[in-house]
Amino acid sequence: MADVKYYDVILKPVITEKSMNDMAERKYTFYVHTEATKVQIKEAVEKMFEGTKVARVNTMNLEGKTKRRGRTVGKTSKKKKAIVQLTEDSKDIEIFQGL
Repeated sequence: MADVKYYDVILKPVITEKSMNDMAERKYTFYVHTEATKVQIKEAVEKMFEGTKVARVNTMNLEGKTKRRGRTVGKTSKKKKAIVQLTEDSKDIEIFQGL
């Protein structure tokens, strides 16, 4: 397993209609490093976003899609997605404010 630091774990937030609806329930969705564990994801969210407390983390491994360009066939890279549930007394994550 690679030595993944907390600032390398979270790659970018997922901005979809479903993820925006989940924010009402204090659930935030991120693309994360493919080798990151749930404990590393929890630690990264709590360190990067001050005042947040994570209740639980759900992860999904997304396989790469098959893409074609003429006769050439290839695959996109694999991704890992994490849904982070915050506790009731936690602060909100500010990057999602105003969306």
